[in-house]
Amino acid sequence: MVRKASVEGGVLRAPLIRAFVFSLAVFIFVGLTVVPHASTSNVTAEIQSLNASIAAIKNSTADYPSAAVPSWLSVGSNSWMLTAATLVGLQSVPGVALLYAGMSKKKYAVNSAMMVFYAFAAVLIIWMIAGYNFGFGPATVKIGSYGIFGTPTPATSGLYEASQTIYGPSGTPLDIPTSTYIFFQFVFAAITPVLLAGGVLERMNFKAWMIFVPIWSLLVYSPVAYWLFAGGWLNALGAVDFSGGYVIHVDAGVGALAAAFAVGPRLASERKLEAHSLPLVLAGAGLVWLGWDGFNGGDPGGATIDAAIAVLNTNIATAASAIAWIGMDMAFFKKPTLVGAVSGAVTGLVAITPAAGYINGWEAILIGIASGTVPWISLYKLEPKLKADDTLGVFSTHGIAGILGGLLTGVFADPNVTKYIDPGLKGALYGDFYQLGIQAFAAGVVFVYDFAITYGLLKLIGLFIPLRVSMDTMAVGDYEIHGEVAYSELLATIPSSKKEKSQVSETNDVQEPRDKKESG
Repeated sequence: MVRKASVEGGVLRAPLIRAFVFSLAVFIFVGLTVVPHASTSNVTAEIQSLNASIAAIKNSTADYPSAAVPSWLSVGSNSWMLTAATLVGLQSVPGVALLYAGMSKKKYAVNSAMMVFYAFAAVLIIWMIAGYNFGFGPATVKIGSYGIFGTPTPATSGLYEASQTIYGPSGTPLDIPTSTYIFFQFVFAAITPVLLAGGVLERMNFKAWMIFVPIWSLLVYSPVAYWLFAGGWLNALGAVDFSGGYVIHVDAGVGALAAAFAVGPRLASERKLEAHSLPLVLAGAGLVWLGWDGFNGGDPGGATIDAAIAVLNTNIATAASAIAWIGMDMAFFKKPTLVGAVSGAVTGLVAITPAAGYINGWEAILIGIASGTVPWISLYKLEPKLKADDTLGVFSTHGIAGILGGLLTGVFADPNVTKYIDPGLKGALYGDFYQLGIQAFAAGVVFVYDFAITYGLLKLIGLFIPLRVSMDTMAVGDYEIHGEVAYSELLATIPSSKKEKSQVSETNDVQEPRDKKESG
C-alpha cells in the first residue's frame, strides 16, 4: 500500500547525541578561554571533526564511507526490510517447494518443486529488466490524475539502486535504499506465480510454464501491484491492500482457476488429492507460516509500531483459521487431518494479509474464523461445480480467502490502528461504508483483469507449445519430464521402453561432444 510518511530513526540515538553536544560545548568553551591564541581555522577543523564523529556514531557506521550512510537512511529499518525480504523468499524456496512436493503424488514431487524453483528465478530476471518499474516506477499511462501503469524500464543502474526509495505515481519516500525495496517487492512478485502453480500441477508442460511465468508476471502482477501497492488508480479511489490479499493471493487464486481451465485436467484416475509426504507438507507449511512475519511485517517499509501489530495479527488469524478448519473437517468428515490444518493455516495467512496492519486483535480472530470456514465451503462445495481441475484448490485457499480478507478489511479497519500507517482509514464498523464498497469494487476489477489476461495468455502460448503433457507422460511423471525421480523405488514402476529411450538420449548427448572433439 502507499506509505504516507518516511520511517523515523531510532529513539535511542537522542541521549547519545545530547552527550556529544555537551562535550562539543565544553570543547568550544575550553578552546576559547584556555587557548585564546589558537587559530580560528584549527577550532573550526576540530568542530567539523566532532560533528563527523557524532554523525558516524549516530548511525553506528564509523567504519564505512560517509556515502554509505546518508542522512536519509534508517539503518534499523533497512536491516528489518532485508530480513523481512529474506523471510518471504524462504516461503517460496524452499517453503512452497516442499509444501507442493509433499502435497503432490510421488511421481510428480520433482516437477512440483521445479515449477516453484524456476518461477522464483525467472521472476527475478523479468523484475529487474522491466517488472519493478512497471509496478512501482513513475506513471507512463495516466487518466487525469490516476496512474494506470508504471514505466517498464530496467532497475539495474548502480546510482538508482543506491538512491533513496521513491516509488509510485506520487513519489512516496521511504528511508531505505531502492535496492532494498526492489528486492523486498521482488519476493512478493515471485511467490505469486509460485502459488499459482498449485492449480496446474501434475500435467502442465514445463516448457509452456517457462514461457508463461515471466510474461504473466509482467502483464498481470506488475499492473495490479501498481494499482494497489504503489498508489495507482485503485489506491487513489480509496481501495487498500495492506500486504497483498488482492495483489498476490487473488492474482494467484484467480490465475490458477483460469490456468486450470486453459491447460485442461489431469488423468481421470488421478484427480483426487493424494499428499504423498506429510512431513514435507508440515515442513513447508512451517516455513510459510513463520515466513509470513516478513510478508506482513515488512509492508510498512520499516521497523515501525505498525509492523509489530501486523506480525501479531498475522499469527492470531492463522491460529484461529487453522482451528476453524479442523473443526469443519471434524464436523463433516469426522476426523481432523494434517492437510486440513495446513490448509486452514494458509487461508488464515491469506485472509489476514490485506488487513494485518489495519485491525485490532479481536478482529484478527474474527477474520481467522471466517477464513477457516468460507474457503472450506468454497473448496468442497463450490469448486466441484466449476469443473476445473484446480490441483491443490488454489482458487479457494488463495483467491476466495484473499477476497474475503479484502472485504473484511473494509469492515474492520480500526482508526486506532490505521493511524500508525494510513491516518484516516476506517471501515464500515467505524462508520465508513464507502470503504467496504470500494474494497468490493477493487476485488471485482482484479478478478476480471487477472482471469482474462491469464486465460488469454495461455491460449496464445498454446498455439505454439502444448500446454499439457501427453497422457503417456502424465502416467510416468517426473522421469519422463526431467529424467530424475524423488524416490528410487519409482524407477521400478517406469516402463523399460521409457528407460531405454532416456538412456539412449543421455548417451547421444555425451557422445556428440566427444565426436566433435575427436574430429577437431
